[in-house]
Amino acid sequence: MKILVVNCGSSSLKYQLIEMENEGVLASGKCDRIGVKGIESPFVEYKGKDGKKYTKELELPNHTVAFEEVVKYLIDPEIGAVKDLSEISAIGHRVVHGGPNFTSSVLVSDEVMEEFNKAIEYAPLHNPAHLQGINACKKIMPNIPQVLVFDTSFHTTIPEMAALYAIPYEYYEKYGIKRYGAHGTSHKYITKQAAKVLGKNVEDINIISCHLGNGASIAAVKNGKCVDTTMGLTPLEGLVMGTRAGDLDPAVIEFAMKKENLSIDQMMTVLNKKSGLFGISEITGDIRDLKSLISEGNERAKLAVDMFAYRVKKYIGSYMAVLGHVDAIIFEGGIGEHNPDVLSECVSGLEELGIKFDNSHNDDEMYEGIISTPDSKIKMYVIPTNEELEIAKETMELVK
Repeated sequence: MKILVVNCGSSSLKYQLIEMENEGVLASGKCDRIGVKGIESPFVEYKGKDGKKYTKELELPNHTVAFEEVVKYLIDPEIGAVKDLSEISAIGHRVVHGGPNFTSSVLVSDEVMEEFNKAIEYAPLHNPAHLQGINACKKIMPNIPQVLVFDTSFHTTIPEMAALYAIPYEYYEKYGIKRYGAHGTSHKYITKQAAKVLGKNVEDINIISCHLGNGASIAAVKNGKCVDTTMGLTPLEGLVMGTRAGDLDPAVIEFAMKKENLSIDQMMTVLNKKSGLFGISEITGDIRDLKSLISEGNERAKLAVDMFAYRVKKYIGSYMAVLGHVDAIIFEGGIGEHNPDVLSECVSGLEELGIKFDNSHNDDEMYEGIISTPDSKIKMYVIPTNEELEIAKETMELVK
């Protein structure tokens, strides 16, 4: 069975075609700068199982045109992954937010899409793009089943005492305002992989899963189920991120809006796109660039990374209290998988809590495996995430 996994952003479309029998990637790539006019040209990227990459610049006015180009590559007689689209059994879509009514993956139907439209307001930066991708796939491949896999699904096991905000309860009843979390597909995959590494059943492990990238979140997983996570109603709450502020006093919003004469839309743009590592450094939100700046003596870049590491450490400590017993702390995501020197800062000072980092890996940016010392009471691992494979598995199960 071949599953096509699609992940649409506002101006991008990423994809993987996976052969489920051996979990091998037959083709992958992306379309970028969809509907964007600027100095750089839109392009389509395709990589077959031979590893050779093909890139073509062309106009991509919308996601439908972008997906048409992807299909052309997939069935290309020379470099394509399939001879005919009928070889693809289903399409799995990564969806950031399912709102209050989607607690698990679902097959696309008219009724489902009507309900999904109601969930757009919970992730206005992400869900409209997912909708465009779903509609594009329906138009071009109408006879192939499609499945929506929600990042929020894994977090539906969070108990009310952790999920609700201490605001009038009627806001939860009327509008569904609560902690939904994000990166759930990644946290779910990591939980399964951690169980394999630890040699235990999923339902027998307690872990702290740290998905650290441009967007970042941590999940407390007890007996294989999520019981708390750092992101909230939207992906804005929690850790310091590439361009997102994370936790802050809500009064800051009103204060800054009055001082800067900003509308609520302008303020939300500041919090989502001009804050975080970028906001502190005022140069970049990319951890790689910040590390280069630090080596040149840039104090603001150092402050940004220090703030990032401090917030991670604070949540690790709090989730240790939530879980009581922790089998392992897992790091994944772009920062988590390639920056052991940053990870060491994220747990520095936690030695008295039984966490000891093995600094011998600090220069190895591609390390995978255990990163704690042999005498560390709590083990730490770098485990690369694979959201696409998790989406494909859930898609396959529903289609079967």
